[in-house]
Amino acid sequence: MTKQPGQVVATNRKARHEYYLDATLEAGLALTGTEVKALRAGAASLADGWVSFDGGEAYLEGVHIPEYVQGTWTNHAPRRKRKLLLHKDQIRKWAAKTGEAGVTVVPLRLYFSGGRAKVEIALARGKRDWDKRQALRERQDNREAERAMRSRTFR
Repeated sequence: MTKQPGQVVATNRKARHEYYLDATLEAGLALTGTEVKALRAGAASLADGWVSFDGGEAYLEGVHIPEYVQGTWTNHAPRRKRKLLLHKDQIRKWAAKTGEAGVTVVPLRLYFSGGRAKVEIALARGKRDWDKRQALRERQDNREAERAMRSRTFR
């Protein structure tokens, strides 16, 4: 039985188009107070995000969490590095996998689970242009087939 995430704040639809996704993992985020308040307001963008490994720790970079509107001088920087909360063996294993050619780690979803901010990350291998076109073509063909079947059953 899998846990259902709570309030989804942001999804990275671009990642599913740009990459083949191999394995996924749920990670916690170390955030400041104004970042949590901005996320609860429902504002974030994962489109340009990636995960880097440095000194035995994992960081989420390139993710845009806008400044909290009612924040003061203690407001956060919108695109700062954010530490991911993972076990050491998970960090070691995923860092080794990213050492291979063409493999990276991208964020898929940002959500709240049990009152805590979580991010779903995935090991990803880049798609070539023809792979992307083929995936779009298959999706369009499936849509047309479903549309034809629907119109056939209602007549």
